[in-house]
Amino acid sequence: MNKEERIMTVLLSPHVSEKTAIDADKNNQHIFRVLPNANKDEIKLAVEKLFEVKVAAVNTMNIKGKSKRFGKGMGKRSDWKKAIVTLEQGHDIDFGGFE
Repeated sequence: MNKEERIMTVLLSPHVSEKTAIDADKNNQHIFRVLPNANKDEIKLAVEKLFEVKVAAVNTMNIKGKSKRFGKGMGKRSDWKKAIVTLEQGHDIDFGGFE
């Protein structure tokens, strides 16, 4: 896989919730689920290329899956990686009315 293809597959989905909508309005930040092995530079390039915006900063964190009971047995939700993308002033991402 070359670098162009890798950048197009780094972002998995936007993480849309009430809290992320507040962050988008107040701090110009958007939260995405990303590949577990993605780095900040790849995430920045992917957001700038897909949404045609300027990114000021990228923060990442690994979210551990919760232990849950599934029927009679115990199970575990999958671990995932979250990227908090801060956009420069004057730039915004519109997810088509999902916010």
